[in-house]
Amino acid sequence: MDPKVALLGLFIGFLIGLTGMGGGALMTPALILLGLARPSMAVGTDLVWNALTKGVGSIAHFRQRTVDTQIVKRLAVGSIPGAIAGIALLAFLRHRGVQNEDKLVVLVLGSALVCVALGLYVRTFLGSRLPLPNQEQISRGPWWLTSLVGLIVGFLVSITSVGSGTLIVASLVFIYPATPLKRLVGSDIFHALFLVGVSAIGHAGLGTINYKLLGGLLIGSVPGVWIGSRLTARFPEKVLRPVLATTLLYVGLKLL
Repeated sequence: MDPKVALLGLFIGFLIGLTGMGGGALMTPALILLGLARPSMAVGTDLVWNALTKGVGSIAHFRQRTVDTQIVKRLAVGSIPGAIAGIALLAFLRHRGVQNEDKLVVLVLGSALVCVALGLYVRTFLGSRLPLPNQEQISRGPWWLTSLVGLIVGFLVSITSVGSGTLIVASLVFIYPATPLKRLVGSDIFHALFLVGVSAIGHAGLGTINYKLLGGLLIGSVPGVWIGSRLTARFPEKVLRPVLATTLLYVGLKLL
């Protein structure tokens, strides 16, 4: 095992535990830019790694009863077909050459990272002005709007591994403004287990998963997430978010 891979897992895991940012926005571009995996292989490997971490988180949220199954169903109605469509597109491009497949991954990944970075800036500088829900009630938005968000994000996740957390939570906040944030986060993590799982199975069929690389990342990321989570209270969120947003914006523009 390459020690650099374990160190990368440790570093990314630490950032995830510290900031709560989804792994795809950090791990996939790192694997690509460091030359550890070609774009489609980086996405497939990260999806399996992400599925394993989402599994642990989803169990915790389900036990805490912070999962709204209605929201999960609405998201899945759109996200699962979206993920299948993304995998089908990658498979189609592969027949026309691996370079075409990788070009699409890099283009969509770079665009997604720029969008995530801009979303973080908005959340950092305008988040305090947004009204926070204080009722334990669920505002039922239009089901088709939730499913549409799932469709778009499902497509993006299957191609880039980015968006299963950041983009969905940001959307749910607007669709269900009266729902406590902890229920939205719990519902998103529980739903992401299925979305990322389907996407990972699709990439396994395409042969774009490096299991040796995956093992090295897990060895480093597990203690990294634990350390970062323990230090979360000591780092002000208002400082972390703009730094992370600037990093993602730079990486996204570099990929583009």
